[in-house]
Amino acid sequence: MKKLILLLLSLGTTISGIAQSNYAVDKIPGNLKVNANSVIRDMLTTVEMRDVDQVMVSVKKVITVWNKNGDPRAELALHYNKSTVIQRIKGQLLDAFGNPVYKFSQSDFNDESAVSNGSLYVDYRVKYYSPRVMTYPYTIVYEYELRNKQNLILPEWYGNPYPDQSVESNKYVFITKPADEIRIKESNYSGKAEVQTTEKTKSYTWQLSNKPATKKEPFAPDPEDYTTAVKIAAKQFSYYGHKGQYQNWEELGKWVYEELIKDRQQLPESSIQEVKALVSGLQDDREKAKKIYEYVQKKTRYISVQIGIGGFQPMPAAEVQQMSYGDCKALVNYTQTLLKSVGIPSLYCVVNAGDAKKDMDPNFADMEQGNHIILALPLKADTIWLECTSSENPFGFLGDFTDDRTVFACSPDGGKILHTPKLTTEMNQLNRNVSLQVDSLGNIRGNLKAVYTGAQYDSFNPLIGQPNTEQLKLLKDKYDVDNINFSDFKLSQDKSLKPSTTTSFNLEIPKYVANNNKHFYLELNLFNKNQTIREVKNRTLKVYINRGYTDEDELIFQLPEGYKLELQPKNKEIISAFGSYSSTIKIEGKTIIYKRKMTIKDGTYPAEQYQEFSTFINDISTADQTKIVYTL
Repeated sequence: MKKLILLLLSLGTTISGIAQSNYAVDKIPGNLKVNANSVIRDMLTTVEMRDVDQVMVSVKKVITVWNKNGDPRAELALHYNKSTVIQRIKGQLLDAFGNPVYKFSQSDFNDESAVSNGSLYVDYRVKYYSPRVMTYPYTIVYEYELRNKQNLILPEWYGNPYPDQSVESNKYVFITKPADEIRIKESNYSGKAEVQTTEKTKSYTWQLSNKPATKKEPFAPDPEDYTTAVKIAAKQFSYYGHKGQYQNWEELGKWVYEELIKDRQQLPESSIQEVKALVSGLQDDREKAKKIYEYVQKKTRYISVQIGIGGFQPMPAAEVQQMSYGDCKALVNYTQTLLKSVGIPSLYCVVNAGDAKKDMDPNFADMEQGNHIILALPLKADTIWLECTSSENPFGFLGDFTDDRTVFACSPDGGKILHTPKLTTEMNQLNRNVSLQVDSLGNIRGNLKAVYTGAQYDSFNPLIGQPNTEQLKLLKDKYDVDNINFSDFKLSQDKSLKPSTTTSFNLEIPKYVANNNKHFYLELNLFNKNQTIREVKNRTLKVYINRGYTDEDELIFQLPEGYKLELQPKNKEIISAFGSYSSTIKIEGKTIIYKRKMTIKDGTYPAEQYQEFSTFINDISTADQTKIVYTL
């Protein structure tokens, strides 16, 4: 009997060893090691939509990490709230041979509120785990199950989520009832989903296998342009007890207005009378809207409030009126309500906000695409766009956070896709004038004035309202020059139809001009040196320039008496499909006038033009190092 038990134990150990040895790193194909910091060995995501309020998500994920750069891919963060319950989590860490090092369970996960800075109310929490490792490579295995009490937002699948991560096998299975209507968006998926239908279920399977990692390429487009992905949206849905159906933006927009917005737009009569008095005597809707917008800016402040139907529903306008704060949804809803009280219609718009432009997909409606709310005013002459979370933005100015992208507008008549105005290359300007005195020791001092427009208008917003000492400290981040000191800093903003920010200050840089054997080397471009970019052989992705701009600098140097010029660089001009560059040097007595102008054009260009682009940028970087040499 004892021998039998030992035999069974030995057999069990052997079976376990065989199972684990499947994840030994020497079994990974060689092509999946190239350029990879980690590898998805085996991943299976199964989503079963049993009902509109019962969606089960089961995941098994096995990741091998080669080095420290791959550690973030071995971490797991699971967000949960009232509509998402974590059923179970377990996992284990394996060594390079696929042998278990240690196991862990849900109790080993850190659990904390998912509250960001500036958030007042957030009902989201997160469980996260970071493996404890001492040696590389290692493999981590996660298995977990979630229960979603809603199906308005269904899990998205990314086959190759990171360029530095190769994929051995990644599979996504979506199971629903045969009669359920769903819409599917496949991106960069070769082939077709495998579909199997039984009397009770219909399943769709997508799989990505043997996908090598790639080198990160500079100036690449949005990853969604080249990442393999699947999105699914159900026609009939339930979310926090709110039910509905939609198949397009029009139907979704009507549901958002009816269920989330309409009943949140009541104000006390006293507040309505206050607003009417505010615009009394103004005949033009534009002027009325401007007055109301500036009223909102002075009265309210932004605080994130992510509660109520999963963070999609704004606070009531009356509550914002009383509390004088709100998040983007609340402040837009409040401003819209104020405008409505004086007869000015507007549109509550969902947008993908961020420095990088990102459109709402006009052909695939769903609630997951946007991350911010702005307001559109379709006036007779034109449409005015308002950023209601900013206390500094001029009326009608969005800035680079939400310009030039499609948005989803919600109204009683339904939803529609609109486009925000673009801040163009010609609008995004910096004009800087600097006057400097150079003494016989190479110290320089002088003054600077700069004017910023378009997307560059809010470059100095972080300095607004700061004490002068803090402003001078923050200036050193803007003007990264060794030993530079500032004084008499001034900032003003013109908030007209073409807004501009003007800054000025005095500066001093001890020993700026290098001195070697009585030869002085004066770098003429103090503040706007272009950085080089690396060359990429066999470029695969298109070249994407997110935003165009024009910078013009004029620096006037007064050299010491008795100087003798030893070297004067030539003027430089570079013309390219991506923009242009010019620099000129003019000498009048002891006055040196250096002018530099650079224009970069936004747009998407073929991958084959990257070599031309990198040459253009690197040639500018070389030209920006120009020096004159003189003796005393």
